[in-house]
Amino acid sequence: MDNPYISPFAKPVYVMLKPVGSVCNLACKYCYYLEKGKLYPEVKNHIMTDQLLEKFIQEYLECQTMQQVLFTWHGGETLMRPISFYKKALELQRKYAHGRQIDNCIQTNGTLLNDEWCRFFKENNFLVGVSIDGPQEFHDEYRRNRQGLPSFYKVMKGIELLKKHGVEYNAMAVVNDYNVDYPLEFYNFFKEIDCRYIQFAPIVERLSQHADGTQLTSPEQQDANIKLASFSVDSGKWGNFLCTIFDEWLKEDVGKYYIQLFDSTLANWIGEQPGICTLAKNCGHAGVMEFNGDVYACDHFVFPEYKLGNIQTQTLTEMMYSQRQLKFGTDKHDKLPLQCKECEYLFACNGECPKNRFMHTTSGEPGLNYLCKGYKKFFHHVAPYMDFMKKELLAQRPPANVMKWAKERNI
Repeated sequence: MDNPYISPFAKPVYVMLKPVGSVCNLACKYCYYLEKGKLYPEVKNHIMTDQLLEKFIQEYLECQTMQQVLFTWHGGETLMRPISFYKKALELQRKYAHGRQIDNCIQTNGTLLNDEWCRFFKENNFLVGVSIDGPQEFHDEYRRNRQGLPSFYKVMKGIELLKKHGVEYNAMAVVNDYNVDYPLEFYNFFKEIDCRYIQFAPIVERLSQHADGTQLTSPEQQDANIKLASFSVDSGKWGNFLCTIFDEWLKEDVGKYYIQLFDSTLANWIGEQPGICTLAKNCGHAGVMEFNGDVYACDHFVFPEYKLGNIQTQTLTEMMYSQRQLKFGTDKHDKLPLQCKECEYLFACNGECPKNRFMHTTSGEPGLNYLCKGYKKFFHHVAPYMDFMKKELLAQRPPANVMKWAKERNI
C-alpha cells in the first residue's frame, strides 16, 4: 500500500467496519467506544455474522466507482476476531472484486499481535495502525486492561513483531492532559523506535451523569451539567505541543518522518484535499458500520441521533448519499460561527471536528471549537514554513528544502 495514512476522501464511498463492535481486551480510560455496547443491551454477542460480512463486502464493492478500493477494519479491538474471520473476508473480497484492486487497513491496540498475525498481515499486504501513546509512563497512564494492569510492554512486543515480519504500520498516538506537557519526549520516542508515520490525535470528550453512570455526551447536547472529561487535552497546551514538535521536526526530519497533521496542514495550504477529515471543509464522507449492520454518520458520532439505518434494510449508497448524511457533511462549514468564517486560518482549520464545537465565540455565538486557541497558535507559528513549502511544491522542488531555508535564517 503506497499511502501510510488512510484518507477517507480518496474513495467515493468509505465506511469503516467494526467486526467486533466496541468489545476490547483493554479498558482505556479515555476510550470513546467502550460504552457503545450500551446501545445494544439486548445483544450478548457483539460479533459480526458471516452473512452480514458477505453482504457488506459485496455491497461495498458494488457501490465503488474507482478501481482501487479500501477496507478499514476498526474496533473495539479488531484482533479479538480470529484470523479465520479475516481470511474469510479476503475470500469474499476476491469473490466480488471483479478486477478491482483491494487494500486493507486494520487498527489494533497491538497487545494481541503474534507471529501468526504478522505473517498474515505481511502476506496479504495489510497496513496496520497501532494505538500507542508514547513512552511507557505516558502510555500506561490511561491505556490499561480491565484488571488495571499496564499494556505498554505488550504493545511494544507487538510492534517488534510487525518490524520482524516487515509489516507496514503507523502509530496512532492520543494526546491527553498528561502527555501533552512532554512534546519532545513524546516525539523522540517514536523516532527511537523508528516509527516513520505518526498520527497525533487530541482527546476531547464531555461527560454527563445518567441513571446507569457517567457517559460520554452527544455533540448536540448542551447542558450545564455536562463536564469536560479530566483526560481531555488543554487547548492552549495542544497548540504548544504541536509547535514544539514542528520545530523539532523542522531541524532534520522533513521527508523522513511523516506526521499526518503536518501533511494535512500543507495540503490545505496548497489547496488540496487534506488526508485527515477534521481539517476538511466538509465531513460526512467517512461512515462506520457496527457489528450488527447499523451505519452511523461518523466514527465519533455513534449516537442514536446519528444512525443512518441498517444495511439489512437500506443500501450503503442510500445511507451515505442520503440528504440527511449530505447535510451532516455540509453543516460542518455552514454552521460555523461568524468568528470562524472571518478567521485568517479558516482555510487551514475549517473549524476542525464538529464534535468539539461546544464553546462560544467572544460575541457569545455558539459553535466555536474547543481546540481553536491551540490550532490558531499552531497555524500562526507554521505559516512562514508552510508558505515556503508551498512555493517549493509549486516549483516541483522537495518541500524538505524548508530545513535548509530555516537554518539559513536561524529560525
